[in-house]
Amino acid sequence: MTIKRILTLALFPLLTLHAAAQSWPTKPVKVVVPAPAGSSLDFIVRTLGTRLSSRWGQPVIVDNKPGAGGMLGMSAVAKAAPDGYTLGIGFNGPIAFAPFMYKQMAYDPVKDLAPIVMTSSQPNVLAVPASHPARTVQEFVSWARAQPNGVAYGSVGAGSSSHLTMELLRTTAGFEATHVPFNGSPPAGISLASGETQALFTVAPALLPLVASGRIRLLAVTSAKRMEGMEQLPTIAESGYPGFEALAWNGLFSATGTPAAVVAKVNADVNAALKEPEVQAAFAKQGLVPGGGTPQALASFMAQERSKWGAIIQKTGIRLD
Repeated sequence: MTIKRILTLALFPLLTLHAAAQSWPTKPVKVVVPAPAGSSLDFIVRTLGTRLSSRWGQPVIVDNKPGAGGMLGMSAVAKAAPDGYTLGIGFNGPIAFAPFMYKQMAYDPVKDLAPIVMTSSQPNVLAVPASHPARTVQEFVSWARAQPNGVAYGSVGAGSSSHLTMELLRTTAGFEATHVPFNGSPPAGISLASGETQALFTVAPALLPLVASGRIRLLAVTSAKRMEGMEQLPTIAESGYPGFEALAWNGLFSATGTPAAVVAKVNADVNAALKEPEVQAAFAKQGLVPGGGTPQALASFMAQERSKWGAIIQKTGIRLD
């Protein structure tokens, strides 16, 4: 066998893979959403999916797989064929938090999932009942430190960004608190408005009706900079806790082993969609900050998030298994 023949045979699988990636997609693309229809993640995928379907000439099918804090859906993505025809939108919980809160997982977020692109981020806001004496973060912390039985704070669920953001503030500022988890923002907000709980971190759009009706008050936002459209709300970082930042974020993933050319195509097309004025306007109405960037940037950000929140989870001893 000649050297030329040997090289041809050796390179054939790579050439075939490259050709397949160049022609991708040739059939519908499924995007797993690890949350119910009507959720923020569902909105993001459907908004982007319409644009991607037009670009690809193939349907983008939304597959809602809620459950286990997002791990059910991301497990399905991790175990899918690495051909780019099954994507998934992952977020803090099943990507950066879960490995530190569960002894066993059906997938490894680092080894089994290939990051493609950040899709959006969203800060939480710190809210208290309208009757609460605190009107600033400093006043809230002073009040919290003075409570003999600690603070009863709500969250949208155990192990959520809502939960861990309060744990970050609690351990940073130094006060005692009891966690009261709810199933989503609506019941957590109602509990806060009634005074059953005394504080809550969650995304702003979920609380705006209660703010408008005068039942709760917002004290601060968890982003590094003030929130667009709510510039009057200070950041926690500028309220005495420099460097404090906590974002709810999400991004697109595929199974590890997906051809690099496919990952690059999805990345480029999502980046283009995120720059469309209509998409940016739709995201803004939901309080979402459009993402974008390279797969490497998302991988680097994920590593930072795992390091940051892993330390908080281990320090506070939060376990969910």
